[in-house]
Formats: sequence, structure tokens, C-alpha cells
Amino acid sequence: MADNKSPTTNPTGEFVRSVTVFHSSIKDDLAAEYSAEANRYHLYVALACPWAHRTLVLLKLKGLDHVISYSIVDGLLEMEKGCGWAFGEKYPDPHHPTFTHLKNVYQLNDPDYNGRVTVPVLFDLKTQKIVNNESSEIIRMLNSEFNKFARHPELDLYPEHLRSRIDELNDQIYPKLNNGVYRAGFAKLQEAYNAAFEDIFSMLDTLEGILSKQRYLIDNNQITEADVRAWTTLLRFDPVYFTHFKCNKKMISKDYPNLFGFVRELYQMNGIKQTVDLGEIKKHYYASHLMINPTGIIPRGPEIDYDLPHGRDRFN
Repeated sequence: MADNKSPTTNPTGEFVRSVTVFHSSIKDDLAAEYSAEANRYHLYVALACPWAHRTLVLLKLKGLDHVISYSIVDGLLEMEKGCGWAFGEKYPDPHHPTFTHLKNVYQLNDPDYNGRVTVPVLFDLKTQKIVNNESSEIIRMLNSEFNKFARHPELDLYPEHLRSRIDELNDQIYPKLNNGVYRAGFAKLQEAYNAAFEDIFSMLDTLEGILSKQRYLIDNNQITEADVRAWTTLLRFDPVYFTHFKCNKKMISKDYPNLFGFVRELYQMNGIKQTVDLGEIKKHYYASHLMINPTGIIPRGPEIDYDLPHGRDRFN
């Protein structure tokens, strides 16, 4: 849920994340306003954004990329100009060739829309309206509502018997890790940064402990949405958050062997590697957030080999 405007903080210097505004649902029901149909929906994502990335991972894991199209917006945000996520020669909008920015898609719902423009966006090509722009809701729809089209309908990342445990862990991972790195990076006062920093590494230590005993975060034998939601942040941690967001106590690749193996295993799953563009990720953070990195210089390191054997199959 990265957007086009400068980060907002409260009077105590804490980063305050904006709320998403589109929350309609797609249902596997022909009578529904938004029914699950092949080739009706399009997903707008930024390869740089962890919130958008999780929807792309679900699309690949479920095997839905043949019935739900997707396209990419440029990772560079010109925040001072308020331009936001842009299309261009390298990143065109395949359905609206004249559109220059994702904001144009938002204005199909409301011509006067001037709020935050965030990714991901799940768009209905039939009505030319945004269905949903909340990643946590989009991944649930992708998991359950398109099974009749999925190449892997048997894969359930939110199985009923594990839902309470998944929700409980998500409720910890989101504030402490997913949003925690942003709370650290965008903090305006030392106390706010300190609190976020402690949350981040407390959560990383907890996750490392879980993964030292079992293959995945919830169940030893199957991946769930909790794994995906954690993974998109963990993947970005060493290349970006460690330095750019000052989360520099420990590195995933050097100090958390189980987390690093976990990151490599998901990276190596079918189709997931193709969703990762570390150059685009680093460009977005280091060149867009000039309030943190005024020179806009993008670091060339670190060198991390995500193709190394992950060793997670030892838990079988």
C-alpha cells in the first residue's frame, strides 16, 4: 500500500499509514455484482511495493495469471511533484494507452478523486471501476474465489482449521514488521523510531524461533498467507530496510539462518522468482524517498544469493 504522497506523522512523530478506500469483493457467484470470471479483472502492481507484491505472489501460487491479467507501474515516485505511480514506455497501461499515471485509473471511479493513489489495484475491465485496493482483502479473493480457473485450486493459503492462528500471527506481523519498518523509516522523533526498532527485532526474533522448529510459520506441512505476508517484507529487509529505514541491528542473511532459509525457499517456489526485481525495489525506496536519501543515490549492494539451497526440507 505504497502511495503518491509524502508520509504522514502524528504529533509524537509516529508514521500514520493511510487507509484504503475501495473494499468491494469478488465472489464465486454469477449473481454477485463482481462475479469471478475469466479475463474480467486486471491487477495493477508495483514490483517495488511489498503490499502489491503479496497479491502478485498469490496470483502465481494459485496459478491465476492466465485469467487475471496484471501490469506494472514505474517504481520511481516523484513525490515532490505529487505525480505518484506512473505509466510509461516501459510500463504502459495495457487497457488505457493514453493514461500517464495510476491516478487516471482512480479517476474512472471518481473524476474528482484527489486522495491517495496506492497499489495494488484490482480493476474490473467490464465496468471500468476499481473493485478493491486493499492487499489483505485482494489476496483472500485470489485464494478462494477463482478456484474454478486456478491451476492449483487445491492450494488453500487460508484454510478454515488454521484461520484463527493465521489471523493471530498476522495481527502481530503487520504492526511490528510489515508496517514496523515504515514506522522506523518515516519516524520524525527519536522515541517513535526507538519503539518501532524494538518491535521489528522482537518480531524477527519470534519468527526465527518459530522457523527453527518447523518449516512454515503456521503449519509445518503447508504454506499459508501468513508466510506470504511476512515474506515480502523479509525479502526487502537487507537490500533496503536495514540501511534506508535504519533497521540496522541485524541482517536477515547474516544473523537469522532460519529466516534466511525461509526467504530463499519461497523465492525458489514456482513463479515467485519472476516477481522479484531487486533493482526496481531499491530504485523505489532510495530514489523516491528524498526526504530520507536526499542525493537519490541507489546502493549497488548487498550481494545476496537467493538461489542457494534453502535447507527447509529438513523439517519433512
